Order: sequence, then structure tokens, then C-alpha cells
Amino acid sequence: MEIEVLVVPDCPNQRLAEERLRQALDGTGLRAARLTIRTVTDEATAARTGFTGSPTILINGRDPFAVPGAVPSLTCRMYRTPDGLEGAPETARIRAALRAAAGADGGA
Repeated sequence: MEIEVLVVPDCPNQRLAEERLRQALDGTGLRAARLTIRTVTDEATAARTGFTGSPTILINGRDPFAVPGAVPSLTCRMYRTPDGLEGAPETARIRAALRAAAGADGGA
């Protein structure tokens, strides 16, 4: 499984996204999954990667939190949570996305 966190330079929510992602990985037994951080600095890269704001979490190249109709851009991204808008998806949603991806690719 490949996990990538796409961010703009100096993203204020990068740390929160990484912390929640690591908690979710620990909670699913996927600690060995490859995690990389990539900085997106131009609109062309944003369009090519489907980057709709920072941070964007990709699991096996797919954004499990994509909002239909969202336009690629170099902006901050907010996620709806039970507690309101936050700078990263809640850990439980990340965990569910990881489990779904693990099941889809045979647990690799």
C-alpha cells in the first residue's frame, strides 16, 4: 500500500494529517505501509495529481476524501467532521479508508 500526503509549502495542517494518518495506520496494523510527503508548488502538478487543497491524502493514488466537483488548487483544505471543519479527516475515517484500500488490493 502506498500512502502519500500532498501539501503546499508550510501547510499549517500537515502535522495534524500526519499524526492522524499514523494513528490510523497503527490502528489497522498497516504500520509497514509506505508513507511519503510531497510538496505541491504549482497549478500543473495540482491538476495532474487531483490535488484539491492541503493536505490531501492519497491511498494507492486515490483520494478517499474527494469531494465531487472540487477543482484542483493550491489552497488549504478543510474536512467536515462531527466537531465541525478541521484541517484533516478524523482518524476513524482515515482508518476506514485504509481498511477499504487494503481489502480492495488484497491487503498489500
